[in-house]
Amino acid sequence: MNRGIAFAGDLIVDHLKTVHTWPAEGALAKVLTQGYALGGLVNNCAIDMAKLDPAVPVKALGLMGDDDRGKLILDTYKRYPSIDASLIGLKGETAFTDVVTTPDGSRTFFTFMGASAELTPSYFDFDRMKADILHIGYILLLDGLDAPDPEYGTALCRVLDDARAHGIATSVDVVSEDSDRYARIVPPALKYADYCIMNEIEAGSTTGVTIRDGAALIEGNVEKCVRELAYMGVARWAVVHMPEMSAAYDAKSGEYYAAPSVKVPDGFISSCVGAGDAFAVGTLYGAYKGWGMRESIHAASAIAAYSLSGNGASDAMRPFDEIMAVIETWR
Repeated sequence: MNRGIAFAGDLIVDHLKTVHTWPAEGALAKVLTQGYALGGLVNNCAIDMAKLDPAVPVKALGLMGDDDRGKLILDTYKRYPSIDASLIGLKGETAFTDVVTTPDGSRTFFTFMGASAELTPSYFDFDRMKADILHIGYILLLDGLDAPDPEYGTALCRVLDDARAHGIATSVDVVSEDSDRYARIVPPALKYADYCIMNEIEAGSTTGVTIRDGAALIEGNVEKCVRELAYMGVARWAVVHMPEMSAAYDAKSGEYYAAPSVKVPDGFISSCVGAGDAFAVGTLYGAYKGWGMRESIHAASAIAAYSLSGNGASDAMRPFDEIMAVIETWR
């Protein structure tokens, strides 16, 4: 592989606000601090990969507005020579999320999907993409791609099939939401995915296999859930990550593998935001480099663990060799 990895889906700018308290309905709360950060799968994964290994060509694809938020995204990408933003289209308003944090660290999110909701198959030009892997997400958050398709089931399935026809391996990710939409929208995409990478809540909601009883992990159901994802059609690796561990199933060899998460030192964690995307980037990095599933999952766990030290999704990311050197000192 030498054509790089493409990341497609939502392009979001986070509006970060810290308030002195969460107000009662009709009451007022003071904003103590405010700022901006890039968010969403495309931004998080593209920047993570660019920092992890600048030698890997990165393509970013999605829709955003010709506005201040869109300018912030493009200006940030310019810091990373490996990121190609030429596939990004301009339309409407750039998506944003108001992230409101209270002093105890709890966060509440208000999302406006804007242009990202209008991403449809017509915006995917595979003759120009020239990638080895296409990672798309988040399913359930992309209205245009989650929409029904009379032939494929969903519009996303059409995109994934077209990518494969152009020699591009496909990968999907899902957003966590409290709904009954998983079983209707996610499984059709798995039939056209070479890789699927999601957390235990998303995997359980997709397969109907319960992995948690409240906060407790039901370890005996993890393998059953991961295998069920593969049986739904994933061609290569079905991968599920969770705070305690990660698990994967290789549909080609029939191998199941699970490993505990990397134990980080006390006081190391600043934020969990972006850890899921960091794990996905690590998994795909391994696939791109031609590593086996086990080696790729170990790399992904290390990268996700290291990402916890940053306040923003990609703040902590460093070159792969540097991350692994730090992880080795923990062992």
